Amino acid sequence: MSEQQIRRAVCPGSYDPVTLGHVDVLVRAARLYDEVVVAVLHNPAKQGTFAVEERIGFVERSLPEDVRQRVRVEAFAGRLLVDVCRDVGADAIVKGLRSATDFAYELPMALMNRHLTGVETVFLPGAPELEHVSSSLVKEVSRFGGDLTGLVPDEVRDALVALRATP
Repeated sequence: MSEQQIRRAVCPGSYDPVTLGHVDVLVRAARLYDEVVVAVLHNPAKQGTFAVEERIGFVERSLPEDVRQRVRVEAFAGRLLVDVCRDVGADAIVKGLRSATDFAYELPMALMNRHLTGVETVFLPGAPELEHVSSSLVKEVSRFGGDLTGLVPDEVRDALVALRATP
């Protein structure tokens, strides 16, 4: 397949940490597109829970074997998402939605991205059993010692538990 024929999408996010909701959307996007670029967006001026390299590894290892070859995980900082899309040759942005609140937040960005470059945003409804899962809630549950099983990949759960144990 030539470069022109490859249907490529970008799935942006901080992935700090990656959740099972993220994994669900990434797997489904990989089944819709020839290649999915997971854009781990970060602000170098802010310290995240996990270093960018750790986030990339967590995302890569959380994907089922049957979709890994169709997913590329890369870090990007200080750029417009549409510029990332242009640089990687993506025709679309894929975003997972958990609720109407997510849609209300994401729609103006989708319209602006289309206005700026014509790139379209595809919204995938999240799995209903994961609609309550977000990275920020996972971090809060972890901070107070809650059980993260079923919210994040096991490796991420273990890493968050290890962070709690460090002074």
